[in-house]
Amino acid sequence: MTVRVRFAPSPTGYLHIGGARTALYSYLFAKARGGKYILRVEDTDLERSKREFEEAQIGDLKWLGITHDEGPDCGGDFGPYRQSERMQMYKDIAWDFVERGLAYPCFLSSEELEELTEKANAEKAAPHKYHGKYRDFSLEEAKKKIEAGEEYVIRFKNPGKKWEFTDLVRGHVTFPEDMVGDFVIIRSNGMPVYNFCCVVDDHKMGMTHVFRAEEHLNNTCRQLMIYEALGAEVPEFAHVSLLVGEDRQKLSKRHGATSVTQYKEMGYLPEAVTNYLCLLGWSHPDETDIFDVNELGELFDYKRFSKSSAMYDIKKLNFFNEQWLRKLDDSVIARGFANELEADSEYNKQDQAWQTKFAGLMKEKVQLFSDIKEHLPIFFDAGADEDDQYKEAISWETTPQIKEYLKEQVAAISSEFISEDQVGEWMNYLKKELKIKGKPLFMGTRVCLTGRAHGPDLKTVVALTPISIIKQRLN
Repeated sequence: MTVRVRFAPSPTGYLHIGGARTALYSYLFAKARGGKYILRVEDTDLERSKREFEEAQIGDLKWLGITHDEGPDCGGDFGPYRQSERMQMYKDIAWDFVERGLAYPCFLSSEELEELTEKANAEKAAPHKYHGKYRDFSLEEAKKKIEAGEEYVIRFKNPGKKWEFTDLVRGHVTFPEDMVGDFVIIRSNGMPVYNFCCVVDDHKMGMTHVFRAEEHLNNTCRQLMIYEALGAEVPEFAHVSLLVGEDRQKLSKRHGATSVTQYKEMGYLPEAVTNYLCLLGWSHPDETDIFDVNELGELFDYKRFSKSSAMYDIKKLNFFNEQWLRKLDDSVIARGFANELEADSEYNKQDQAWQTKFAGLMKEKVQLFSDIKEHLPIFFDAGADEDDQYKEAISWETTPQIKEYLKEQVAAISSEFISEDQVGEWMNYLKKELKIKGKPLFMGTRVCLTGRAHGPDLKTVVALTPISIIKQRLN
């Protein structure tokens, strides 16, 4: 059996980070078993679905390294891969259900339905017992109403039995026979509903496994009925843990950025995002945290999924991004910094060698490329960061001596930058000739040349700072 797993987003917005995790799990599971990963677009909501969102979602998935074997943009043997292009098939199957007595046209108005629902709620009745006004209506009479132009939906008849299945994550799951009523499979506008068309598609496309979030668990009850009506083999389901914010509520916009597009625009690395997402509900068998998801192979096993909700913590994502950023070549980091800054910024005015050296110095200081903005003043702003430690160092009796000596040295320099060796020679002179040592030497020199009491390696910082800025600080 060839494993076939799908991810089926709705193109009504940008790709949610939770959806990206589902796609990642589906992709990794398929690859671990030498199977196929399929992208299907569930665009039956014609008003909200937009091609631009579909293209953005595909672009975000590819940015994450999640590439599909079949889909709307590359085709395949089981297409079309947009539900909007499969409408006639859904209608034909729905009417086949009607002809076989498994479904029926229902002519309840919205007002009647609301009244029956309120009555049932008051009586605490089982849903399928009160939504069945047209359940046993003759098909001949129903067709007459349809020909007369009466509005209708098609409802699936709940067979009235217990449903159960074994979930790869949740274990054995049982649904009571009265959990759902006779449910709609075709709306009054002719559009199929999710629980109907996704089952039809999964069957027709030969899906063997379905990964989705825990919140879809109850949908499985309706879907098992559809599988039985189709005479289809039920795929293996894996309902993975729900993503929640730090308040333990379902992850939403109130928790901050939730779309992959937003994280891409904020400068996160795709390797960091997939690494972190993979661990939100799954654990590595070697108990390691930092790894390339594409190297997991057969290590990706559904038995390592957790049933508990996974808390999405932006601080942890930042940590993962920091670790992955440090793995990059300095030249790549330099380009990442450059892309975060205006073209005419002081950073982008420097040559490639300067930028690469700068990246090597600063990569341990940032979690995101955008963080570099807060570190630039030490190189291009002559002002000082006059915190308490700076004020203390400036007040030492040896600091004015250091400052006067350094002023004399830089006054004669005409080049744009000085070397690290030159800075080392200055400090050696201060130590040997002026007898300034230890903290007064190192911090005193730092506050004079950088305007700050602390920072990255002093010699490298000074070597990367334009001499014009250093002269302004000393004067």
